[in-house]
Amino acid sequence: MPQTTIRLATLLSPALYETYAYLARYLGERLNLSTSLHATSELTEFACGKAEIGFLCGLLYVHLRQDASCPVELLAAPVLLGERYHDTPLYFSDVIVRHTSSYTSFDDLRGCVWAYNERASHSGYNLVQYSLLQRGLPLDYFRQTVATGSHLHSLRAVLAGEADAAALDSHLLDVLFQQQPELSDQLRVVARLGPSPIPPVVIARSLDPALKQRLRETLLSMQRDPQAARELNKGQIKRFAAVSDEDYDPLQAMFAQVTARQLSEASAQFSR
Repeated sequence: MPQTTIRLATLLSPALYETYAYLARYLGERLNLSTSLHATSELTEFACGKAEIGFLCGLLYVHLRQDASCPVELLAAPVLLGERYHDTPLYFSDVIVRHTSSYTSFDDLRGCVWAYNERASHSGYNLVQYSLLQRGLPLDYFRQTVATGSHLHSLRAVLAGEADAAALDSHLLDVLFQQQPELSDQLRVVARLGPSPIPPVVIARSLDPALKQRLRETLLSMQRDPQAARELNKGQIKRFAAVSDEDYDPLQAMFAQVTARQLSEASAQFSR
């Protein structure tokens, strides 16, 4: 039977949900499919057939693809609005502090209380740890680290004074500044880590190849539709671009270096 229903799932911030809900509707209308979008935290949905298209962190995709039975492959990736993205599918980790904070750079943050969303995140955790490594700084550079569970919770922790700083996905922060202009009076960005390959759109390997190609072509050309372009721009997306597994290799390399360092330091402490 031909595929008539496509279920999309997002593991990204709820602040981006409306943009991806529009994308789901657009794909449905263009390809005459029944489409839906739901939020999830379960990667297993792709393996058990509960979702065919997903929006997820690039590091999660890198981990998934290492399994021979990986249920998804790359479909495309967003290219963000703004000169700093150079019309390429990249993003940053923006290090934020309260506007009244005395911190002015990453080098000022020694001994601060640092909020991060979760260890599985590239922008909120892995890239931060890699940046410490590149700077020759110790893992205990921050006096205290607090796991908040999400980028939005990290943002709220900084605003509430429960944490001094955090690194947020720059796509999310761009959208929040657009949706809530008052945030620019409450926060300052003191460092930009990256760039890194941006969280991709993935698709189930099991789908019919011809349908996958139609879905890909529709995504890659939707900015030519004036209404679609306006809706994408609301989510700070300029267009979608083709990407390959090689584009995400840097995430794996950074993760491997961070993991090796953490294991080495843990071993050294254990042997004392």
